[in-house]
Amino acid sequence: MTLEIEAKIKVDSHDAVRAKLAELGARSLGRVLESNHIFDNAERTLLAGGCGLRIRICQAQEGNAPPATLTYKGPIQPGPLKQREEIQVTLDAPEAGRALLQRVGFVEVLRFEKRRESWRLQDCQVELDEVPYLGCYVEIEGPDEQSVRRVQEALGLAGQDTIRRSYIALLVEYCEQRRLPADAIMFAPLCE
Repeated sequence: MTLEIEAKIKVDSHDAVRAKLAELGARSLGRVLESNHIFDNAERTLLAGGCGLRIRICQAQEGNAPPATLTYKGPIQPGPLKQREEIQVTLDAPEAGRALLQRVGFVEVLRFEKRRESWRLQDCQVELDEVPYLGCYVEIEGPDEQSVRRVQEALGLAGQDTIRRSYIALLVEYCEQRRLPADAIMFAPLCE
């Protein structure tokens, strides 16, 4: 069991942050297209309680893709940064993981894609995320609040508001406000 500590910041573009990461000597870890499969019980008590149960499958766009994972996230704790319990295991067979969750009563309630470019700076992971409908975000995750704030400042994002809500909550709200289906949120196919 670990505690996820992160700052999530909405940006218009990743270009300035990417340039700053390179200038600071950050290590690029690659780019992936994520498929996030969100599960809950029939009453949706996990999501209602601010918790999450997810299977994430990554497809490499540049570099190597990390293995598929099964993750439980607890409710967000009080504080200036987003902090929550996180339990994560690697899945060798994500389809079997999905089947197992369904057999024990969970249903897939949402699937969404995310483009993610990962970097390592100091003792933090910096993610440049693009989410359908929502746009571009920077997530800085580290071992403690001071480390996250130090990297946030180094990237020139210290004055920016941080977002404590999950992508799931933001996507569901976006879709509800526009009366769009919120069960499968994907990127439009790229033109050939």
